[in-house]
Amino acid sequence: MNDNTEQGLRAWIGRDLVDETGSKIGRIDDIYADVKTGQAEWVAVTTGMFGSRISFVPLQGLSSSDDQLVSPWDKAMIKDAPHAEPDGELSESEESALYTHYGYNQPTDAQPAEDEPREVVPSGRDSMTRSEEELRVGTQTHEAGRVRLRKYIETEHQTVTVPVRKERVEVIREPITDGEAGPGELSEDEMEMTISEEEVVVDTRVVAKERVRLDKSVVVENQQVEADLRKERIDTDGDLDPEAAR
Repeated sequence: MNDNTEQGLRAWIGRDLVDETGSKIGRIDDIYADVKTGQAEWVAVTTGMFGSRISFVPLQGLSSSDDQLVSPWDKAMIKDAPHAEPDGELSESEESALYTHYGYNQPTDAQPAEDEPREVVPSGRDSMTRSEEELRVGTQTHEAGRVRLRKYIETEHQTVTVPVRKERVEVIREPITDGEAGPGELSEDEMEMTISEEEVVVDTRVVAKERVRLDKSVVVENQQVEADLRKERIDTDGDLDPEAAR
């Protein structure tokens, strides 16, 4: 880039920073310049989801293409850069960490005294945006376990009492009364009687007893979620008329 002065770079604020493949890295939010020389040295870029993070990229190595600035570093490299608060100035230690991350030596001719701040190039705006984090809570479904039905056979011993009938033979002797008496006869004779008895017969049969199935239901329980949320606050300093402050 040929013109890296405050005036020359002010027009880039609000445009996109892309990588060498044309993929968007973020939106240019501010330009940071050396307080002594007025030469711009850093680009503050909004990255992350919903532009929630400010990352600093050295102007050294950036090139312009149409209405975009092109970075030789990809988005992951830029998002992994050391964090510095976008408060309008970079301390020497913050600049040193950033230069190391991007593989550059910190310029010696523009280094300020210990922790002397670099100030942001005025962008012609009379307002700034205050942001804060909001808790975004949702749910996602994942497998918590499995339930299966498994049928198997087991054997149990049973004792059953069964009544069994048997026939018995007994000899009954009855005297013959006088009225029944008659001439007798001596002879040999025999008779036979069949007797029976029951025996236990054991058999088994398969009988359906019940139907077992799986069913799902949904229960709702409340869980508490905790998080630390950051918010930006804007204070004023300088010669502000107290009666004009709102």
